[in-house]
Amino acid sequence: QVQLVESGGGLVQAGGSLRLSCAASGRTFSNYAMGWFRQAPGKEREFVAAINWSGSSTFYADSARGRFTISRDNAKNTLYLEMNSLKPEDTAAYYCAAGKTHVVSGRRAGDFGSWGQGTQVTVSS
Repeated sequence: QVQLVESGGGLVQAGGSLRLSCAASGRTFSNYAMGWFRQAPGKEREFVAAINWSGSSTFYADSARGRFTISRDNAKNTLYLEMNSLKPEDTAAYYCAAGKTHVVSGRRAGDFGSWGQGTQVTVSS
């Protein structure tokens, strides 16, 4: 399995920006597609964005498209999520996850294998 540790969360005002990072260790990071999910209190975990092994293909939830950018640096074993124009409804715990193959096979939590512990993002109005 891949071990994942998220960082970069925090408190930000509406309209602000944050960049989340996810450091990977264990198995070869570049072998796996990666994704970001989020979960707000009382809600199910939802897909945010995903990226294939090389970074050549990216996928976004409608809520994230145009505001968030997923990227990866395989030399640094790190996944990123750049979040701009943040809204109060973006408030959630954000989780990175490793896919089961090198390509993005789906947008469900079950399509991903290893998970980080999460980092909290709070957007104030």
